[in-house]
Amino acid sequence: MSSSRTSNLLGALAVGLTDALTEVTERGARHGAAAPAALVTIADEARISIERLSQVLQLSHSGAVRLIDRLSTDGLVERQSGRDQRSVSLVLTAAGRAAAAAVLAERQGILDRALSRLTAAERRSLTPLLEKLLAGVSAGRGSADHTCRLCDTSVCPLSDCPVLE
Repeated sequence: MSSSRTSNLLGALAVGLTDALTEVTERGARHGAAAPAALVTIADEARISIERLSQVLQLSHSGAVRLIDRLSTDGLVERQSGRDQRSVSLVLTAAGRAAAAAVLAERQGILDRALSRLTAAERRSLTPLLEKLLAGVSAGRGSADHTCRLCDTSVCPLSDCPVLE
């Protein structure tokens, strides 16, 4: 198989998975755009600040504030006192934790379906290849945080993340 065909197939797979993941994670969050990733990120980083969230999601500060306003209005996120008088920490409500779990479950369903035609041995051999590909697209910690914003860190903890290599 030619290198051009391989890269074309990889591109098609990336587009197909992106479209499917966007659809199901937005359904799980019951919000579109950056909301699914915001819920997963807040669930993953206890008492995250709006500034940190805006960095992970690559949103402007005002864009992150508007997103949190919407999630707060819907009872998914609460603002609490931050580390100092000027900062605010974000925490998920019970409904927010349920929505974050739904996002991850919907995401996992799509990924399981994509891998379903592979044998167990093929999946095992695919893992190191995916790790190499991910390490090749990373441009440091900020890039990794953004790339991994919908990852289930209980399965792939940051301490073992190939994107950070």
